[in-house]
Amino acid sequence: MAIQHTAPDEIVSDDERAWWKEAVVYQVYPRSFADSDGDGVGDLRGLIDRLDYVASLGVDIIWLNPVYDSPQEDNGYDISDYQAIYEEFGTMADWEDLLDEVHARDMKLVMDLVVNHTSRDHEWFVESRRGNPEYEDYYIWREGDGDGPPNNWESFFGGSAWEYDEEREAYYLHLYDTSQPDLDWTNEDVRQEVFDTIDWWLAKGIDGFRMDVINLLSKVEGLPDGDPDGEWVGAEHFIDGPEMTDYLEAMDEQVLSNYDVMTVGEMPQLTVDEATEYAAEDGPLDMAFHFQHTKLDYDGDERWAVGDWDLTELKEIIGRWQTGLEDEGWNALYWENHDQPRVVSRYGDPENYRRESATMLGTFVLTLRGTPYIYQGQELGMTNAPWDSKESLRDVDAINHAEELLEEPEYEDYDDVKDVVGYRSRDNARTPMQWDDGENAGFTDGDPWIQVNPNHDEINVAAADADEESVLNYYRELIALRKRRDALVYGAYEDLLPGHESVYAYTRTVEGEGGRDRLLVVLNFSDADLTTDLPVEFDDAAVLLSNYDADDDDPSTVSLAPYEARIYQLD
Repeated sequence: MAIQHTAPDEIVSDDERAWWKEAVVYQVYPRSFADSDGDGVGDLRGLIDRLDYVASLGVDIIWLNPVYDSPQEDNGYDISDYQAIYEEFGTMADWEDLLDEVHARDMKLVMDLVVNHTSRDHEWFVESRRGNPEYEDYYIWREGDGDGPPNNWESFFGGSAWEYDEEREAYYLHLYDTSQPDLDWTNEDVRQEVFDTIDWWLAKGIDGFRMDVINLLSKVEGLPDGDPDGEWVGAEHFIDGPEMTDYLEAMDEQVLSNYDVMTVGEMPQLTVDEATEYAAEDGPLDMAFHFQHTKLDYDGDERWAVGDWDLTELKEIIGRWQTGLEDEGWNALYWENHDQPRVVSRYGDPENYRRESATMLGTFVLTLRGTPYIYQGQELGMTNAPWDSKESLRDVDAINHAEELLEEPEYEDYDDVKDVVGYRSRDNARTPMQWDDGENAGFTDGDPWIQVNPNHDEINVAAADADEESVLNYYRELIALRKRRDALVYGAYEDLLPGHESVYAYTRTVEGEGGRDRLLVVLNFSDADLTTDLPVEFDDAAVLLSNYDADDDDPSTVSLAPYEARIYQLD
């Protein structure tokens, strides 16, 4: 699988380095990771029990999805108390033990920050809907009589973004679920409450935040109607609003800059130019997630339909971000997270080439310029699960959109929409982590809160750990290689075959006083055997890592098996 090469002397100067640039992040969705008490829900103690496994991957940071107190109507992204732990996950003492154990293994812990909205069970909203003067303006309210919403903005989860509240006799804005009212960031008291919360957690010793939909904080005054033909009706008025930069800069100046932490913002509809404003060298954030590469398999702008995608479009998107942030900014690299279906089921071949396509796709995300994020189970090549009934779904987003689709005349019942709903559902990422081939995949001794993928008898940690050629062990080698080579972290990116429809080949090059490190990455995104010419010379004796055995003879031509990945040392 790999040929060892001695890494060159360090090339990048100390003033260019940052720990979060050189790190690999592992995302844990605690509800589905490991259950320690048999109630069917993953918890903090379960995660603590599995930390040695996480550390064995060679990762540096754990990003923990929300564990705050919550009614769990959107699986923790509806927070009712920012300074308490949801009881099914454990206690604050459990969380403190987790932090200590993570740090004891030389890893860092990053928490989720959800401050565009709260739960409607949060004390702030409870008091706001009562009209308590102290909290009256903590949320975005508009007068009304229940006969129609204030404007045509839509919720990301479907339907109107407005909900009429009988108690206050007014509408409140919820850009996501009705259980998640949006905070009014124009209120200085709201901003101070949030900044105090951030400081409270940082003082406890965490190492940073992943910030949920953070570029939605600022809304346009007056709340005008949105474009009914847009991808998300109203988005032009509530994404990257007029005060967005000011809010983030104040957060950084008042709180974040007082600590050595990592910050990454989740930012819907983000462009490269906007990213350089939010996450430049002197920006308020370190990096930002965009979604452009996760929309390749949409049917046009339609998320709840599946379309064809092509590799040249992926290259164009990646190239724009790699070169656009090369001098000003930093990329956050990912395929999967708790909101995305499994990448092998989207851009690979889970039936015929699961191992090959999983390792190829992993090679891609771990060899680009930026900080890579691995989602739990991605390192096993976990796949989407079957969702044969609407009752099997747990994702409020998928359920709402299934119901919307069933209102259309061409659909009669769930069987008519289950393919697209099953393909797109966030539940695909939330099936339990597959630890072994036993009952419930070793996730729980109880009744799991969501179905276990039936293929856990073949795809699981125990089997992968024992197989030298597994996806898991390939990820371990890939992460180790990235840590040895400055080129894979800081190197410039050059696409060698931008027009090729099946092969993605690029170089990563870093130069400095210590010399030059130059690597070539070649990836076959197809299920066919291919031979292609490359505009660089290479030697198979210089293969650093491959998911096949490399055996080409021609120093400018490469023959690739289906979903093959190779990393070469150049020069």
